[in-house]
Amino acid sequence: MNYHNTIPGVTGVILAGGRSSRMGSDKALLPYRGGRFVEAIHRRLSGIFDEVLLVTNNPEQYDFLPCRKVPDIHAGMGVLAGIHSGLYHSNNPAIFVVACDMPYLVEELIRRLASRADAGGVLIPESPQGLEPLHAVYGKGCLAAIEAALLSGQRRIVSFFDRTNVSKMNMEQVALFDPSFVSFINVNTPSDYFELRDAERGRDAAYQSAMRYEDARRAR
Repeated sequence: MNYHNTIPGVTGVILAGGRSSRMGSDKALLPYRGGRFVEAIHRRLSGIFDEVLLVTNNPEQYDFLPCRKVPDIHAGMGVLAGIHSGLYHSNNPAIFVVACDMPYLVEELIRRLASRADAGGVLIPESPQGLEPLHAVYGKGCLAAIEAALLSGQRRIVSFFDRTNVSKMNMEQVALFDPSFVSFINVNTPSDYFELRDAERGRDAAYQSAMRYEDARRAR
């Protein structure tokens, strides 16, 4: 698989419409790796897809992000409405959807999922916790089924699955690209965020220590 080329026919979609009630502040804007959470996710997707969209009802908060911002069409209907909006506004026949609070995205897994995109249905990976609909591929052929679900008041992502073609990438297949299933970890609470920040600092410290050791070895 060529990791230098973008994947045609698929748009990367970041969902930033959540209320972040457990975090107490907007998760997408939390400091991370010298920027903000959403910037790290945008950088990752921009290297994979020609088009990246941010679904948000507060576009002014994301003026710093160089991508198109689109609102929910069915406001107040949760994540399913965000997926619907991403599909509706995409210039491609399929989208790869990810939440704005998933810091450990694995490019190889995203590329494999996107390369198997089905414009007429859903491709969803499986982890030990079950299906992962916020790290999945949706085709425009799903729009009518999602619209019907939303109009009938259904908010759960899986509520339209019985009306479309759903394919799964099972755990064994996912593990070939992400053996620890870190792609599906999200940051919901302050303790999650502090744990992530401490882990990042520890990793950076280990890297700096290794570099100092290597410099000293070369100077001998």
